[in-house]
Amino acid sequence: MSEIADRDAPLMSALQPLDRAGQVTQALASFISRAELKAGDRLPAERQLMDALGVGRSTIREVVGRFQALGVMETRKGSGTYLLKPVSVDTVHMPLSFESGNLKENLLQSLEVRRGLELEVSVLAARRRTAEDLVTIEAALDEMERVHQLEGTSGPQDRVFHLAIYDAAHNPLFRQLLEQMRGVFTQFFENPVDRKDFAKRSYPFHRTLFNAIAAQDTEAARRETLKILDVVEEDIKDMAP
Repeated sequence: MSEIADRDAPLMSALQPLDRAGQVTQALASFISRAELKAGDRLPAERQLMDALGVGRSTIREVVGRFQALGVMETRKGSGTYLLKPVSVDTVHMPLSFESGNLKENLLQSLEVRRGLELEVSVLAARRRTAEDLVTIEAALDEMERVHQLEGTSGPQDRVFHLAIYDAAHNPLFRQLLEQMRGVFTQFFENPVDRKDFAKRSYPFHRTLFNAIAAQDTEAARRETLKILDVVEEDIKDMAP
């Protein structure tokens, strides 16, 4: 580890305050390549990365989480983060994006893709979920409902709930696809139409979706997911052109 730490300074430098997560992703991929780290090597400690790149802990953890979702890193409790596969700047995929500047059109197009993914994910989650998965999903749901009752909206918590269901499907490819669509999917959880009640009618269906997954009722899970996405589609279509 000391050997890697000694090489941190010349290979990485502090970043400008722009797109920090994107910059850290590129910088970390570049460091791994230039330091010639191989599968099984341990990455510099979180604090070292924070100091070398001039960013906060949350940014480092977000970027490591992205790499974990792509299946190239693994964090071992009490030990550190390890490389599972070779990484370079060339292997960091560019995220999917739209050329159109029409928000309504963008949301409807990305919803079509989201519908296809989440219907399948909900079925697999109902079929494969573990007791630990249920604890994670319900905790996210409880927090989502708590924030919603206090503030009338809960975008970030809603996102955490859906991500927990993706994980319960136990197919890493779904999370990898989601990472590539992070930008377009995040729009759904950031009040895209500047309406506090956006998709509000879908909240009761999140609890019934959880119940279906807990009961391992695949058809009910698919049905409740479709109800959520149908509400989102209706609210998008109600947007001004």
